[in-house]
Amino acid sequence: MPFSGPISTILPRGRDPQEDRVHEAARAGVSALIPTQKVLRHSVRAQVLEALRAALVDGELEPGEIYSGPALADRFGVSATPVREAMQQLALEGAVECLPNRGFRVLSRTPRALAELAEVRALLEVPVMLRLARTVAPETWAALRPAAAATADAAAAGDPARYAEADRAFHRQVLRLGGNEQLVQVAEELHRRSQWPLPGAPRVRRADLVADAAEHAALLEALVAGELAAVESLVREHFAGSAA
Repeated sequence: MPFSGPISTILPRGRDPQEDRVHEAARAGVSALIPTQKVLRHSVRAQVLEALRAALVDGELEPGEIYSGPALADRFGVSATPVREAMQQLALEGAVECLPNRGFRVLSRTPRALAELAEVRALLEVPVMLRLARTVAPETWAALRPAAAATADAAAAGDPARYAEADRAFHRQVLRLGGNEQLVQVAEELHRRSQWPLPGAPRVRRADLVADAAEHAALLEALVAGELAAVESLVREHFAGSAA
């Protein structure tokens, strides 16, 4: 079915004013884009991809539904090419499947699939965080407090897409201290997949986001203190909660 709801997006700072206006229009709803506010050509695919990823997290692109590339392109005020390229990237990430001559179907997942993602994430991240807890200086961990605070701010705003981005950024910064960029990339991909809601799931409540963000702050304090048992317990509970 054609997409008719708003698509929100999170875009990085430091863009020029024209891009900022486009980003605000995207957050208000793709239908707000008008011909004189076309998405800038040099970053069209990236902006569309960000918007579609945010729509997946928000549940605005519903599992099982088929969306037309040209219809989405009309909503964005762009050609079909960047939308098709963005959807192909989402297909590589396991979010959608391409249906020749029909469009793109958002894939459905099961609670078991989420639980499996949580298990794999724990297998990757727990050993790394335990090693880092033994070797990284407390002041280095303290420098990550702004990243934890960013997740709390997004949670307080009740913005699932913004929270999802801040959540990944926090975990990314922690794992990068280990120096293994390949692991960081794999962990981020698994993390992104774990953030897509289940079919028919209600919109994430602000209270749930706030509770999840509080776990980041607790984990950071355990890392600062070098409390290995607390670090392991918090990470495992954090992943299990994300899969619930």
